[in-house]
This record gives sequence, C-alpha cells and structure tokens, in this order.
Amino acid sequence: MRRNRQEAARYMVKLNKTDGQVIAALKEATELTLQEITDKTGESSKKVFRSLRKLFENEIIDTKAHKYKLLPTKDK
Repeated sequence: MRRNRQEAARYMVKLNKTDGQVIAALKEATELTLQEITDKTGESSKKVFRSLRKLFENEIIDTKAHKYKLLPTKDK
C-alpha cells in the first residue's frame, strides 16, 4: 500500500519531546499562535519555533497569518 507524501513524512521524521508537545497542543485546538503554543508546552519560544519549522518542513503542520494547525491525515 502506497502512502502519500504527508503520511510518509509523519513516519520518517524523528520527533523529540518538544515536537510531541507541540503536536499535542495543536490537537487540542484548531489553530494556535507561537505564543499560545509556548504557553501550553512550557518550552521556550526558540525551542517551539524550531519544532514548528521542522514540523512545517515535513508537512505535518501548516501556517497562515502566524497561526499554526495540524494537517489532516489522508487514510485510504
């Protein structure tokens, strides 16, 4: 069974503790700003921003107008 790029990216990316916290925070809310994610995770804004950039580059999250959200998975 072939996976689309987004699903494949989710399995190939090694997630660290901060990445997991960011994903958990985004699962709880539709969209969050960097500051809101920082407040929810308790991590520094620098760590959260690095995590957001990594997740964005691997097509796990999307951003628009300085708000971040998880991309939906496409199950086939």
